[in-house]
Formats: sequence, structure tokens, C-alpha cells
Amino acid sequence: MYSLLLAIIYLAFISLGLPDSLLGSAWPVMRLQFGAPLPLAGLISMIIAGGTILSSLLSERLTRRFGAGRVTAVSVAMTAAALFGFSVSPNVPVLCLWALPYGLGAGAVDAALNNYVALHYRSRHMSWLHCFWGVGASISPYIMSAALHLSGRWELGYRAVSLIQVVLTALLFLSLPLWRTVQSSDGEEEARPLLGLRGALRIRGVPAVLLAFFAYCGAETTAGLWASSYLVEARGVGAQTAAGFASLFYLGITFGRFLNGFAAERLGDGRLIRIGAAGMGLGVLLIALPLRTPLPALAGLLLFGLGCAPVYPSIIHATPFRFGAENSQAVIGIQMASAYVGSTFVPPLFGLLAGTVTIRLYPFYMGAFLLLLVWMNARADRQAPIQS
Repeated sequence: MYSLLLAIIYLAFISLGLPDSLLGSAWPVMRLQFGAPLPLAGLISMIIAGGTILSSLLSERLTRRFGAGRVTAVSVAMTAAALFGFSVSPNVPVLCLWALPYGLGAGAVDAALNNYVALHYRSRHMSWLHCFWGVGASISPYIMSAALHLSGRWELGYRAVSLIQVVLTALLFLSLPLWRTVQSSDGEEEARPLLGLRGALRIRGVPAVLLAFFAYCGAETTAGLWASSYLVEARGVGAQTAAGFASLFYLGITFGRFLNGFAAERLGDGRLIRIGAAGMGLGVLLIALPLRTPLPALAGLLLFGLGCAPVYPSIIHATPFRFGAENSQAVIGIQMASAYVGSTFVPPLFGLLAGTVTIRLYPFYMGAFLLLLVWMNARADRQAPIQS
């Protein structure tokens, strides 16, 4: 039962990553069709992020009421409908309307699955699941590229991913009995009062973990979004070469999470977070070295990605052991919201800074958020140690 359900959850994590990179890969063609300016993609992304933050904050109430399996199935169905809605949208305002269920579905399934795996599976699976998210996020640009190459229509790329989500939705609904079998304490959870946002924030150590998660996601997303621009404008690397080497960052995260799965139980979540932060720090130092050759910066991007790899899954998996299984769904939901706030607002802020000052601040900006991560994680370790 555990293994079969785990396989379905792995598929769900691939599905969770699939929509994340669709907009970016399709927007150059979409905007020409709609006559929209290039920055408008940022508005659509922010609407998606807003829906994701809202559903993450509501995840405790939804999961308590309907169960993790049902919330996941319905959320994936919402995402499938939203992706199809994108493919038939006649203009940008309609895209913006479909962006809301797009985000609502993503946030609910993210919080529900992360909490379920943290409670019922070992830490290695959390690392491998987030590695599978990276697989999904890497596949979707190829799906969109194939659709554009074969037909010249971005709509077919969205419909293809929507169809994949429909198939997964059917599998999730068929698997609902498995979720009820594996989950062992539904009755106890229903008897407890809802913790809510205020209750979770009153738990010692939760505010520090939220700030650590915000800082991590801000640094990770900034690194990925601005890597190519930094290599081109600050290091004189050619645009095509920079795009290829910027992918080293994502390769580092995905491959790093695969490797972390083998070491997760031996090292433990707390140690993995510290090791990851140290790797991120070394990466920042290499990127910042004022050398004529760009090679240290390229190596630094790979090392920064490898350092990022264990941090996200380890913070999530440690939640029940820091704050108790009875509080984990509420806390993980708020962590997801904090993560999306960081990934939504921190990278554009650097864009403003790069435009008004210099893009050479790239490693120092990431370093500042890394220091906040280290500081807040150390504070959380003192206030709410991980109880293995």
C-alpha cells in the first residue's frame, strides 16, 4: 500500500512541476498573438502566486475537512481545467481569470502533499519527490517547444500538459482508498481544533522558520532568474553560452536532490540544511570573485544549486519533528505561503536594484538572503530543535 501510494505521489510531484515553466517558455509567442508587452507575464505570474499563497494558507482547513487525497485530486483537476482555459483564452484578461484557479490548485496540492509525505514517509523520499518536481519543470518547456515546432501553436502545449493532468486526476481519484489506509490518525486530527494562522505564529520557532524559508526561496529564485543576465552583462559571456551555463544551477538542484535522498536519513534534516547553506555560501563566493575568467562564476552557479538542493525538502520534512505532527499541516501551509512570497517578490526587487545600480550586485544580493536564512535557521534550532 505504502509503495503504490508513494508511486502515485511521485507522479503528482512531476505534475506539480509541469505547469511551472510553461508560461515562461510560451510567453514570447503568446504575447505577440495577444499584442501584449513583455513585462505583462509578470502580472500573470503574480496572480498565479496570489492564488497559491491563498490556498496554502487555507490548506489546514481544507485537508482537515476533506483529507489529503481528496484535496490533491481536486487541486490537480483545478490545475488541469486552468491549463485548458489558458489554451482557449482569446485575450490577456481571460488569461488573468484562469490564472487564479491555476494558482489555487497548485498551492493546495503543494501543501497537502508536502505535509502528507513529511508525516508518513522517510526523509529520503522528500528529497527525491522534490527532485521529481524538477523533472516536471524541466519537461514542460520541451513539450511547449515540440508544440511550437510541429504546429506553431502554443495552445497545443498547454492542452498537452492539461491532458497529462487529467490522466493524473483520474489516477488520484482511483487511489483515494489508499490514502485512507495509509493515513492512521484521521479521527484524532478531526477532534482537534484548527490551529490557524494566528495559532501557528504563536508556536515558538515558527516565525523564524518562516523567515528562513522566505529567505531561501528568494535567494533560489533570484539565482535562477538572473543568472544568464549576470553572466552576459557582468562577465562578458555570450548570450547562448550564458543560457546553457545558467541551466547548471537547475541541474545542481535536481541532481543534488537525487543524491541527498541517499544521505538524508544518515545525516538528518538539521545537518542537511546547514550543509546546504554552506554549499550556497561557497557558490556565492565563487560567483563574486572579481576575476577576468568567468569559469569560477560558472562553477559557483553549479555549487549554489547543489547547496540549494537539500534545504527546501529538509525544512519541510523537519516540520512535524520541530512543531508536532498535530501542527504540521497548518505550519507547512504557512511555510508554502512564505515560500511563494519570497519567490514572487524578491527576484523583481533585484531587477529594480540591477537597473538602478548594477547587476554586479547579484552575488551580494543572494548572499544577504543566505545570511538571513542561516540566522533564522539557527534561531529556529534554538527555539524548536528537531526531535528525531
